[in-house]
Amino acid sequence: MDYKKYRVPGEGTISLKNYDPNDSSEFDGKKKAGEEALIKVNKDIEALQELMFAEGKRRLIVLLQAMDTAGKDGVIRYVFERVNPSGVHVAAFKTPSAIELSHDYLWRVHARTPAKGEIVIFNRSHYEDVLVVRVHNLVPKEVWSKRFDHINNFEKMLVEEGTTILKFFLHIDLQEQAERFLARVEDPTKQWKFNPGDLEERKLWPRYMEAYEDVLNKTSTEYAPWYIIPSNKKWYRNLLIANILRDTLKGFKMSYPEPPADLEGYHKKLLEITLSKEG
Repeated sequence: MDYKKYRVPGEGTISLKNYDPNDSSEFDGKKKAGEEALIKVNKDIEALQELMFAEGKRRLIVLLQAMDTAGKDGVIRYVFERVNPSGVHVAAFKTPSAIELSHDYLWRVHARTPAKGEIVIFNRSHYEDVLVVRVHNLVPKEVWSKRFDHINNFEKMLVEEGTTILKFFLHIDLQEQAERFLARVEDPTKQWKFNPGDLEERKLWPRYMEAYEDVLNKTSTEYAPWYIIPSNKKWYRNLLIANILRDTLKGFKMSYPEPPADLEGYHKKLLEITLSKEG
């Protein structure tokens, strides 16, 4: 699966109008075949993540940003469904607490970055501080505009210290969002997720798209690239991200730690214990 076209070039001038949220062109098949392909990729991810956890050398951040209903929770559920929860954690960044607000805006993010052997999934992220604050005029431009450089330097430091960063913008259109809101309201098991304020946010869609374009153009770097993931088709969204994740893990070229010395001796002892118990 060739996903290079979804990667945002560094210092780019991309426009989201040129990215079709209905695109599924990199998979030769429909929904059912895509879901079957995801199962196979997930098995690879399961094995590779277990190896990453055992080796205990690598760190990985999978960062998800999107408009409401684009599928951040869905990606977490379907792409990571087979992983060992001991080595994979989700960091959900909601409205900052009073303690978080008393620190710099990156403080709460740095505290949730992965340890060696771990994958941490960012459900929203530090990019809220150049998106929401901009769209809602919570801080002046002279404040949020400096944060692009802060973020690039922060991510560069993480990478230089051994963390790999994958950033995914889940791209849907306004009509798809409306249909998903409607489905949410009509489903008793999902009604709790609906917030009337979401409809007010929809009115700000053009401003959000402008803000996202700035983010994508100014913070997609060689060391921490953005991918624009077409997300109107949930199955394709999941399959595309799973392929990028699987290939990234493969690229780590990991190996299991060396077993304890005299493993053969321990094996012999365990056989003796087992046989004596059977007798």
